[in-house]
Amino acid sequence: MFSRTLSISLKPNTLNDFTQTLDKEIVPMLRKQAGFRDEICLASDDNTHVTAISLWDSKQQADAYITSTYPAVLKALDKFLDGVPKVSVWNVINSTSHKLTPAAVVAA
Repeated sequence: MFSRTLSISLKPNTLNDFTQTLDKEIVPMLRKQAGFRDEICLASDDNTHVTAISLWDSKQQADAYITSTYPAVLKALDKFLDGVPKVSVWNVINSTSHKLTPAAVVAA
C-alpha cells in the first residue's frame, strides 16, 4: 500500500466549507480512481492546518491520480488554500484499518 500526504494551510474560517467540499466533491473524485483505498483528513486545533492522507494500492495508481485528477482537486480547493499544499509520499508498512499482506508491502 502507498500513501500521499498533503499538508495544507487554510484561510481563516474556511474549515467547514473545506470539509463540505472534501465530502461532496473530492472524495467522489477519489473513489473513481483505480487503486484508491481511503482518505483520512486531520485538522489542527486552530482549524487552519489540515493534513490529508490518501491510501492507494500502489505507487503507480497514486501517480496516475496525480496526472489525471489531482489538478481538478486543487482547483476545487483553491478558494480555501493559503499557499501551495506540500505533498509527501510514503510506503505504508502497517495499518490496523487495512489488511496488508507481505507481498503488498514489498510491492508498495
